[in-house]
Amino acid sequence: MSYWDPLPAVRAAESGPLPAPDGGTWLPSPEYRGQWWNPRPDRWAERDWRNVPGPFYGAGTDTCWMGRLIAPAHVLYDDEWGAEFVYRQPRDAAQALALLGAIAQDPMVGYACDGDDHWTPELVRDWWRERGRVREWAAALDRTWSVSDRSEEREAAGGGREYVAYIDAGLAEDLRHYLFWLSEGRPAHPGEPLPTLSPHGS
Repeated sequence: MSYWDPLPAVRAAESGPLPAPDGGTWLPSPEYRGQWWNPRPDRWAERDWRNVPGPFYGAGTDTCWMGRLIAPAHVLYDDEWGAEFVYRQPRDAAQALALLGAIAQDPMVGYACDGDDHWTPELVRDWWRERGRVREWAAALDRTWSVSDRSEEREAAGGGREYVAYIDAGLAEDLRHYLFWLSEGRPAHPGEPLPTLSPHGS
């Protein structure tokens, strides 16, 4: 599966009904539509180190634990403050809509979608080389929260397990496609050689 650019689908969905935490939908007021992307240039520098490379990332979000109520396949919470970050980028319109719904619930406007303007092949490879740090954190989160007295933490522990599994199988291929996207400005065609995650070609 080649890289899928989620931004057009997200922009198209901004004015329509968005997924709500209760499982239904809500229609944002016109004055708020499209206002969930913080234009502050320092958002990139403030991003959580656990964000997976891609266009979406969390940087100083709220700590209300709303994101996983809407987008559990994409959003996870840190274990310091409970702030949100993106551990899997959306791969289709339905997933993009779910992530947008989670983003729109953040009163701190702590999400951004300009990762493509900041990630470079070198930075992606640096992140991949240090992935063990992220994996170790996610595995420890699962061990701790899976036996928590809080149901919210036990639920979020599943996100930690999913992140570990994604790092172990699937993420490398997704990042190779993302490297191609960053380098060429388009998805790779079927059978087209993909960049490696090692600067030495291994």
